[in-house]
Amino acid sequence: MLKLFIAASLMLAPVAAPIAATAATPRDMLTQAVFAARDKTTALAQIAGAEASANATLARTPGDADALLTRAMAIGYRAKLTRSRHDALDARAQFEAMVAKNPRDPEAQAALGGWHIDAVAALGGFTARGVLGARKAVGYTATDRAVALGGNRALFTGLAALLRLSLDPDDARGAALANAAVGGTAPTLLDRLMQRRAGEMVTALKGGDRRAVQALAVRLLPLGQIRD
Repeated sequence: MLKLFIAASLMLAPVAAPIAATAATPRDMLTQAVFAARDKTTALAQIAGAEASANATLARTPGDADALLTRAMAIGYRAKLTRSRHDALDARAQFEAMVAKNPRDPEAQAALGGWHIDAVAALGGFTARGVLGARKAVGYTATDRAVALGGNRALFTGLAALLRLSLDPDDARGAALANAAVGGTAPTLLDRLMQRRAGEMVTALKGGDRRAVQALAVRLLPLGQIRD
């Protein structure tokens, strides 16, 4: 859930406008939902729209990699908002299938890693493993692969940083990844968005307040701006 995949005071208003203005593809619609929607009802409606659009693309072009990933992420994000075990397991199965088909796809690796880490963050390690089969170590391995495969892109380093710091504000690798994201390449809107968020994390880390670091990491992850 590129929770995964997993912000309130993060200047979302300036970010939301260009996303909304250009939203056309299923991925655009999903980006709008998880980074700009302000309440659960709106987010769920937008996620449903992204999933329907991805399904329409797949009906025309079976096997379209971007549509497959978008559909799986939409299901995973819906699971996060509704706490649906069925949807969560469905999303994981789809991520695993994509990773098995193309282990060198950094987006699939990031999505799978985010799913595991987000589940652990939401439920705790013991419950997440027992209920969903989620494991922190699997999540870290997958996100590390995404970082390695993605080169210097801020999307992958920034996401991995936020995921790690959302679990452990003292995670040294998470801090290093945040710094790497700030200096990384940002060829897409998502890269630029994640790069800005990594910059906020670097500033928070310098402040030395562990609780503030962890709370900010949670808020900066996808859907983190939505409070229950």
